[in-house]
Amino acid sequence: MKQFTDTQETQDQEAGAKSQAPEELAREAARQMGIIRQGAAQLVGEEELEAKILRFLGGGKPLTVKFGMDPSAPDLHLGHAVALRKLRQIQRLGHKVVIVIGDFTGRIGDPTGKAKGRKALSDQEVLENAQTYQEQVFHILDRDMTQVRYNGEWLELLQMEEVLRLASTVTVARMLERDDFANRFKKRIPIGLHEFLYPLMQAYDSVALEADLELGGTDQTFNILMGRSLLKDRGMEPQAALFMPILTGLDGVEKMSKSLGNYVGIYEDARTMFKKVMEVPDSLIITWFELTTDILPQELDEIRARLEAGCNPRDVKLILARTVTSLYHGEEEASEAERFFEEAFVKRQLPSHLDDLSVARERGTLHDCIRPLVEGGLTASGSEFRRILGQGGVQINGETVRELEEPVRDGDVLKIGKKKFVRIRLM
Repeated sequence: MKQFTDTQETQDQEAGAKSQAPEELAREAARQMGIIRQGAAQLVGEEELEAKILRFLGGGKPLTVKFGMDPSAPDLHLGHAVALRKLRQIQRLGHKVVIVIGDFTGRIGDPTGKAKGRKALSDQEVLENAQTYQEQVFHILDRDMTQVRYNGEWLELLQMEEVLRLASTVTVARMLERDDFANRFKKRIPIGLHEFLYPLMQAYDSVALEADLELGGTDQTFNILMGRSLLKDRGMEPQAALFMPILTGLDGVEKMSKSLGNYVGIYEDARTMFKKVMEVPDSLIITWFELTTDILPQELDEIRARLEAGCNPRDVKLILARTVTSLYHGEEEASEAERFFEEAFVKRQLPSHLDDLSVARERGTLHDCIRPLVEGGLTASGSEFRRILGQGGVQINGETVRELEEPVRDGDVLKIGKKKFVRIRLM
């Protein structure tokens, strides 16, 4: 079974307007729609979207695909990357992605999913967060096929008359259909009038961009559909709305979250990423293939068929771990991470290659290792290391140790928890 990464890159990028035969255009449009739909929770405006793709294939302009950026700029994990991976797939089909940075709406504070209004951000905070976010998203998206826009470009130009006209397109009753607003209203938690303007401003972004498709998580359903309605109200072609599901974390229960510890960070080292993906529950293998990789529909059918035929889920999970790790670290590092996993966690042997940990010789004990371990990101803090040590989670040369005064020698292999190995190099 092959590894599923960036296959058909050239084919997909050159998919537009190659043949004028109607049946061939229809087949290609159906193929693109299948890729767009795969793994999605919901696609609104499907027929309209397919008609736009047919126009593109017949020589028209690529789709303008809008994606709003959360100005809080989180450190990305695979849960955040679900939407970005879908955007990358759409780019390969030849379409243009526009990331909208909410420098203007960030000053309002998006209340989505919150029990109370989100703190508004300053101009400087928005710009700093935007820069951090861009550095991360271009780890996934193609820079040459991505346009970055700030919604202050058009929202700052709106006159009061235009704002009032926007406000007249929606009723208070409809605003209260949003669960967060409805819950706060019932609980008598204050709702600022400016918060009602947030979905209208986000919707106006779609008008300014003449968006053909907007993509977001299911928690953005209200805001994205507001954009579709506003385009219709303006007599423009409505955008389709593609909603991606929330990725379930490694625990198989809760959504992926750093605070819950069930996440895989896109900047984690290849070995850690590979090992974590191998912890995905068997019941989520297909879902993870759909949401965390660029697998094509027919390839996913092959994977599903293998599982249904009784293939060992672990063998399929190896393909998943190899694929995910390759997307973020390349095939060479993914192969090394797989060898490390097999040696350290399957054969129960020490890995053939170990990173060195430079340790200044002071006491000549494990205590000397604390600072370099923290500085190297191998443990969060000295107290965290002491906790792991006290729980029997630290080994030297395969033997469990529990005291900081345990002697260490140059060349000793230190194991922390289940996943981290280093060779001590005393200085």
